[in-house]
Amino acid sequence: MGDSLHIAVVSETFAPEVNGVAMTLGHVVAGLHARGHRISLVRPRQSAEDCSTYETGFQTLLVRGLPIPGYPGLRFGLPAARTLKRRWRDDRPDVVQVVTEGPLGASAVGAARALGIPVVTEFHTNFHAYSHHYGFGNLERLVSLHLRRLHNRGDLTVVPSHQLGIDLLRRGYNNIRVVARGVDTALFNPGRRSAELRARWGTKGEDIVVACVGRLAPEKNLDLAMTTFAAIRRFAPGARLLMVGDGPARKPLERAYPEHIYAGTRHGEDLAAHYASADLFLFPSLTETYGNVTLEAMASGLPVVAFRLAAAAELIHHGHNGMLAEPGVNAAFVRSALDLITRPGTRSRISACAAESVATHDWERIHERMACVLREAVRRTKVQAANGPAFHLMPD
Repeated sequence: MGDSLHIAVVSETFAPEVNGVAMTLGHVVAGLHARGHRISLVRPRQSAEDCSTYETGFQTLLVRGLPIPGYPGLRFGLPAARTLKRRWRDDRPDVVQVVTEGPLGASAVGAARALGIPVVTEFHTNFHAYSHHYGFGNLERLVSLHLRRLHNRGDLTVVPSHQLGIDLLRRGYNNIRVVARGVDTALFNPGRRSAELRARWGTKGEDIVVACVGRLAPEKNLDLAMTTFAAIRRFAPGARLLMVGDGPARKPLERAYPEHIYAGTRHGEDLAAHYASADLFLFPSLTETYGNVTLEAMASGLPVVAFRLAAAAELIHHGHNGMLAEPGVNAAFVRSALDLITRPGTRSRISACAAESVATHDWERIHERMACVLREAVRRTKVQAANGPAFHLMPD
C-alpha cells in the first residue's frame, strides 16, 4: 500500500450542492487527491440529468436517493450495502470514509464492517438538535441513539472541534479525532471590499452593513439576528442588514422584513466580496458543529458576534478578534453587537485582528491532518482486537 491510500468516500451531499458539508468535503477530497491518494466517491444521484461517473480525477458511483424533507434540492441516499459490497470486493479500498449519517452512510459502515475494511466516520450535523425545528422533537432520543451506534461501529469518528469532541465523549461516543476546517485566505480577505457593491445595496458613506451568511432555515436562530439588527438600527439608523443564502425561511423573512437585502446564494469571488463589503457579522446559530462562515467572515476582516460554541469558541477571543456571548444568553449577544456599533474604534481594531488571527488556518494543514487520521484507522485494524477501544482525543 505504501504511503498512498485508496479511500472510498461515502456522502449524501457533494458539489454543486451548497452547504457546509459539501463545501468542506470538496476541499478535503481535492486535497487528498492532490497528495496522491486514490479517491472513489459514492453519492446519491442529485437529479435525473446527473450521470457523472468520473469527476475531478476520481471515480464516482451514483446510487439512488430521495429528497430530504425541508431541504429542497438536497437528497439522502438509500441503503446500498449489496452494491457497495460488490464494488468493494472487486476493487477493495484501504479505508472507507463515511461523511454523512443517513441511510446510505449507515449501509456503507455495515458493508465495510462485513468486509473487514477500516471505517472513519464524520460527525458534521447536530441532527438531534435540528429535530426540534422540524416538528419531530419526540424522535430526538432515537436519532441520538442511531448516531451514537453508527459512529461507534467505525474505527474513528472525526469531529471539527475539540468542544464537540468532548461533548460526544460525554454522550458515549468512542475514538474521537479532531480535524478542524480551513479557509482560503486568497479568496476570503479584506481586499475584496467593493464600493460598487455597497452602492448597489443603497449604503451611503459610513453606513453600517450587518451581514448574515448561511442557510436561511429555522435551526439558524434568525429571529435573534432580526432582534439584534433592530437594536443596532436605534443607534445607527442608516444600517442595512444583508442576508446571503437561501432556504425555507427566506420567503417568510422577505414578507416580514422586506427592507432587508436578500442576496440569495453566492459563490467564489462574488461571495467573498459580499463578506468583505460588510462591516459586522452576526452568527446567532446554536446548532452548529463548526460553522464555516465564522472562519470565512473573520478572514474577510469582519468582527463576528457569535455564541461561545463550535468554531467561534475556538477561534474568537472576546474583545480581541470578535465578540462572544454565552450560549442562549440573547441579551449578551445583542449587547456584544451594540458594543461594536457604538465604539467604531473597537470595531476597526477587532476587524484587523480577526483577519490576522485566522491567516494560518489554511486547508493544506487540514488535508494532512485528515490523511493522518485515515492512516491511523488502517493501522488500528491490525491491533484493534488486541488493544480494545481507545477513549481519548488526539491533538489537532
